[in-house]
Formats: sequence, structure tokens, C-alpha cells
Amino acid sequence: MRGSEFAELKAFVAVVERQSFARAAEHLGLSPSALSQTIRQLEGRIGARLLNRTTRSVAPSASGELLYRRIAPLFREMAAAVAEASEATGRMSGTLRINTLGIAARTIIAPRLSRFHQAHPDVILDIVVDDALADIVVGRFDAGIRVGGQLEKDMVAVRLTPDLNMVAVASPDYLARRGTPRSPADLHGHACINWRLQMDGRHYRWEFKKRGQRLEVPVDGPVVTNHADIGVAAALNGLGIAYHFERDGVGELLAQGRLVQVLADWSISRPGLFLYYPSTRHRPILLGAFIDCLLDRKPFDRL
Repeated sequence: MRGSEFAELKAFVAVVERQSFARAAEHLGLSPSALSQTIRQLEGRIGARLLNRTTRSVAPSASGELLYRRIAPLFREMAAAVAEASEATGRMSGTLRINTLGIAARTIIAPRLSRFHQAHPDVILDIVVDDALADIVVGRFDAGIRVGGQLEKDMVAVRLTPDLNMVAVASPDYLARRGTPRSPADLHGHACINWRLQMDGRHYRWEFKKRGQRLEVPVDGPVVTNHADIGVAAALNGLGIAYHFERDGVGELLAQGRLVQVLADWSISRPGLFLYYPSTRHRPILLGAFIDCLLDRKPFDRL
């Protein structure tokens, strides 16, 4: 294969995985116009359109998807080989793409970014915060971070946190105006901050448990969101009751008295946060180093 042909295929893979000419061009160190010309040359050489482009998105055509599926594993293997060679010299390089919940981004990843960069200055972390349950294979991510129990069975999962407590909270002002619910059934008479499940657009049914009795309660209110920060802000501003992980800053707000927990005797816990990646894919060395950092362990303690 000639060098120009390899460069064309590398450019094509970069566009598909980043779903953007601008992001792919930045990754490859090219101008968007140069990248577009490279893709046109590849399509001309193959004799088929490989990418469907609109003003907002880029996606592979049927021919492009077929080509990507055949060559992407080869590029990943080459990247892994280069990473292994770099590790032998004591330095790692490359890009690691992570799809994560906001709670993990704020409480686990952000506090460790500096430490990871100091240990691996040539590694680029491409972190996408996504509170929906995204498909990391379709999205071309190396790994994702989600709450346990939501992971597909063909994934390798690494626990990052203990189980997470769920709490229903509201502002003192809201409770003074609307009263305090005493049972989950009372929520039907309250304004609640709804959570949208992006997988299918449904609203999350709040889950409660007490003395073996488990309930799922559909709620209504003035705000529907798929982002945790919006839900907490709405509760702080007295718009209604929110249902959230205690770990994600809510515990501090409760301690400060800015929020008040309700239905505490009905609280449940959810499986903790897990980093996961496909079991069919060899774990990249970069991902192993990232896991070590998130778990605050030394490289020689790896799984």
C-alpha cells in the first residue's frame, strides 16, 4: 500500500470515529479543506461514496460502514502496537475516547486529570459527558462509565465506586409552601423534576423500597431533563422535588441546609459506577493506565 493510500484510509477512519470533519482534521493536524480533498480522493479511488454529509453531521454510507468495519480493527491493532512500543520506552502516546456520566466526570475523572497528564503527557483524553446510556461501540469510544446494572452482558466491567444512595430532595422554601411527602404515593400531589431516559424518550419512574416493598412511581412537574445539574438547580430554586445520587454534590447541599431529604425511610441504593469496554476487544494499554489512575493504584497493580 502506498503512503498516500494509507493516509486516505487513516483520514476516513478519523472522520467516522469523530463524526465530524472539523474534529477529525484537528486530530490529524490537517485543515478541513485538506481533509475533504483526501476523502474525495479515497472515494474516487474506490468508486463509491463513503460518507453522507449534512450541515450538522457526518455518517458512513453503506459502503463506508462496510469499509470501516474491515479496516478499523487493523488501525486499532496498529495503535495498540505503537502504544506498547512507547510503553517499553517509558512513555505512552495516543488518544483515549471515554463516554461518561456527568457524576463520574465531576467526582472521579476531573480530580485526577492533572495526575494522569503528568504521568502520561503524550496521551490525549477525549472525554464526552453523556447522561444517556450511549452505545460506546456505535460511538467509537474506547470505554464508557455508567451505573452498574445498566451494562450489556458482553462488556468487561471494572467497579469504580461503592453502591450509590438515591435521595429525594427539595428546598426548604418548596417544602414550606407545598408540605412534605410522607410516602411515595404523596408525590402525585407534588411538583417533581422529571428525568428523561434518552434510550427511548420515556421518563424515569422513581424507585423506592421499604421493608421488602418496592415501588416505581411515575411523577410529573415543571421540568424534564436528561442532565443532573439542571435537576439539582431546579430543586435548589424551589421548583419541585428532585431524585438524585447523594454522592454527586447533593450530600454537601444537604449538609448546608440548602436542600432537605424527603422519604428517607424509602431510600434505595443503586449499583456503583463501573468503567466498561467490549469483551471482544483487547484492552488498550492506554485504557489500563487510565483505569489505574481512576482507582488510585500503581501501574504494577493492574488487572
